[in-house]
Amino acid sequence: MGDIVEDEVSFYSNAQDYWKDIPPTVDGMLGGYGSISSIDINGSKAFLQKFLGDGEGKTGSGCALDCGAGIGRITKRLLLPLFKTVDLVDVTQEFLDKAKTYLGDDSKRVGNYFCCGLQDFVPESGRYDVIWIQWVIGHLTDDHLIDFLRRCQKALRPNGLIVIKDNVSYEGVIPDEEDSSVCRDLNIVCSLVSKAGLRIVHQEQQKNFPKELYQVHTLAIR
Repeated sequence: MGDIVEDEVSFYSNAQDYWKDIPPTVDGMLGGYGSISSIDINGSKAFLQKFLGDGEGKTGSGCALDCGAGIGRITKRLLLPLFKTVDLVDVTQEFLDKAKTYLGDDSKRVGNYFCCGLQDFVPESGRYDVIWIQWVIGHLTDDHLIDFLRRCQKALRPNGLIVIKDNVSYEGVIPDEEDSSVCRDLNIVCSLVSKAGLRIVHQEQQKNFPKELYQVHTLAIR
């Protein structure tokens, strides 16, 4: 995607400017598609529960990281019901401030609110059972995504899991100038995961989303 992202600095700054103008609501986080939130969460929960539990190879439920967390929609509905502690990271401070009230009493189990772009974020080594990365990889260049996934691997506990859930294009890399992001096809995403030295252990397509949206795929990575 080097020819698409010619100016890396403006690629990131334009995205940051875009999100500063988005209202800190569920509808804002989902680009006007707030109605799909429950479908999304239910699909994610069914996906994640395949890996959680006791026994050999199962992922623990101690601590999760919500990447590109926004106001904490995924933290509130998916991660806090399944994990003892959740950390949030997002580039927009206003969203993290809103999360503290949006999460209500559950905010007591939030460990950290990190205001940082993922291209610069270094998660704590060995802290997380699950690192959830949803609708945000399009804001990273290829090289930064590879590097971030490598840092995430170091941040996992034994049998930990990285999950990417995102739109995929039908072919190639499609730029979105409005929010300064890209949408990659599934083969490209899988290739970047492989370049990070990781492997996909399971993948599914999210069902029952509006037909006008790009397909959304969920990848479990170790």
